Amino acid sequence: MRSAPMTADRERLLEAYAPADRVTPRIRMNFVMSLDGAVSLEGRSGGLGDENDRLAMRVLRTLADVVVVGAGTVRTEGYGGVRVDDEDAAWRREQGLTDQPRLAIVSSALELDPGHPVFAKAVTRPLVVTHADSPADRRAALADVADVLVCGDRAVDLRAARDAFAEAGLRQVLCEGGPHLFGSLLDADLVDELCLSLSPLLVAGDAGRIVQGAAERAQPMRLRHAIPAGDLLLLRYARETGGAEA
Repeated sequence: MRSAPMTADRERLLEAYAPADRVTPRIRMNFVMSLDGAVSLEGRSGGLGDENDRLAMRVLRTLADVVVVGAGTVRTEGYGGVRVDDEDAAWRREQGLTDQPRLAIVSSALELDPGHPVFAKAVTRPLVVTHADSPADRRAALADVADVLVCGDRAVDLRAARDAFAEAGLRQVLCEGGPHLFGSLLDADLVDELCLSLSPLLVAGDAGRIVQGAAERAQPMRLRHAIPAGDLLLLRYARETGGAEA
């Protein structure tokens, strides 16, 4: 007879995912992926996860200073106002953190509606990260609902963005995708951790990988934990050399 499935525990995950320190700037990626490598089901990542994956995301957001997403992910995944609940906000206060992490949206073309729920329902003023060659009129419109950071001349300079976050006290960066932003961060050698929920699904089809658009190269990673949660597996990897390890 099969034993009852294990479920993730919030306190255990807060300890398991805690950074070694909050001073060192750190970018960690969070993705869910099927057993056969699919990053989405019917066009969205949400169909791959379960309550354990959602708890892991909740914990990672609670630990973050800023949650970073690409504009395409905001549109595809239906992001609204990103917030942690009252219990997690209280935990953050006990740790000397602000009640809520900031949300930062990376966009080159700035094809973002200032009335989108990601702005309209925000509990803290979002950040928009773009470059100097982006449309000036769109920058001006978005400046009414967000703090616009100009990082780079003709393309977003992600290293400059990370440094700007750090200067603002936002050193623990959680990136929730999408795959092209993950690829750009890899190309810039800025990925310190990958937190991966391995979903017990075989999806097939033509869904993409968690990384797209990056040049091929081997980046050694070291396993920090593997936590069974039901049939899903919560994995945390940190870069082996050349960056911040937790």
